[in-house]
Amino acid sequence: MLSFFRTISIIEGLSYLVILCVTLGVISRDYVFVLGMTHGVLFMVYLVASLLASNSRGWSVLVWLALFLAALVPFAFVPVEIFLRREANKAIPVPAS
Repeated sequence: MLSFFRTISIIEGLSYLVILCVTLGVISRDYVFVLGMTHGVLFMVYLVASLLASNSRGWSVLVWLALFLAALVPFAFVPVEIFLRREANKAIPVPAS
């Protein structure tokens, strides 16, 4: 579940940056509907995946709230990815020597 959430987190963050590119005029406004709808669907999948990952990992409500708020801030998916990578590394058992 964590690897799926990591993937969705990065894709959703990048889709948010694409939406901002439309706002800045880098991308034509002709694509607003398609990009907006895609980002909206990815955002909803991100929220559901964050709830499922939080539940399966036993994270507190504050951790989930931080993950939710990070979805609202541009480029915040980078620190989220760092956090999720650390959490994934915690889950890997170290072989006994």
